[in-house]
Amino acid sequence: MKAIRLHEFGGPENLKIEETDQPSITDSQVFVKVYAASVNQYEIKVASGMMQKMVPVELPFIPGSDFAGVIEKVGKNVTGFKAGDEVYGQSAKFAAYAEYLAAESAAIALKPRSLDWVQAASVPVVALTAYQALFLHGHLKAGQTVLIHGAAGAVGAYAVQLAKNGGAHVMATASGVDADFLHRMGAEKVFAYETDKFEDQLQGVDLVVDLIGGETQKRSYAVMKEGGKLVATSQPPNEEEAKKHGVSAIMMNMKANTEDLNELAVLIDEGILHIDVAKVYPMEEVAEAWRAIAGNIAKDGSKGKKIGHGKAVLQIAD
Repeated sequence: MKAIRLHEFGGPENLKIEETDQPSITDSQVFVKVYAASVNQYEIKVASGMMQKMVPVELPFIPGSDFAGVIEKVGKNVTGFKAGDEVYGQSAKFAAYAEYLAAESAAIALKPRSLDWVQAASVPVVALTAYQALFLHGHLKAGQTVLIHGAAGAVGAYAVQLAKNGGAHVMATASGVDADFLHRMGAEKVFAYETDKFEDQLQGVDLVVDLIGGETQKRSYAVMKEGGKLVATSQPPNEEEAKKHGVSAIMMNMKANTEDLNELAVLIDEGILHIDVAKVYPMEEVAEAWRAIAGNIAKDGSKGKKIGHGKAVLQIAD
């Protein structure tokens, strides 16, 4: 099969399209013909080698986490899926940048009927992260106030929509140029990080979803009500700081599962969640996709063009 691999850690210049063996499946896995796979910052960082202690991978390495495709074969212990099912989901051990994939059946679901392959592949990692941050870890309820940092990114945009649909009052921080976009997604108030100090204008926040870290995270405690929660995705919170302000704070890890993917599929097919795909790349342009997402500069000095809101997606098959 054709796959995109790295034989040494590094950036987009190390990505190679090669022929390699098809994967075999275990009793709990499904064998999927992949039609599309999306590009995530996380897997680019893993491929760089900077996360090898936390997320060790063996070389040669096939990147790719979320995907959409058709099941061709199921393991003997798999229930709920059969050959011919159109599915989407996450491959926890990467390897989605390939024509075929061995995926855990517990981390996939039937593809939303209203989405094509490219759109479906753009959803799992970012939408699941937003969903679990809000409801699994943040326990967000209708009528509460949530502050979402980095709200114009792929995870943030889903978080805004999901929180709004859940009946929450949605506050957001982002670049000022993204304010109109976020208001359309459901944010009541958008604080431009270039000019606004959200901590001077906001109080009584029940939940902070921090997709940024750093000083933004530190400044967030001042706006939270006692007993509030902070859920971080990029930097572990300071437990002493949280305790001092009478709030709880955690660093979450997203875990893909069929139940949550099914819930997202319902929201998508009902038209509640808006899906954004910024740009579609053929496999041959994977290096350009990585430079566009990560801002990496190739050895020849070239830099990818920035893309708009939403995900970059690789089209693996027609």
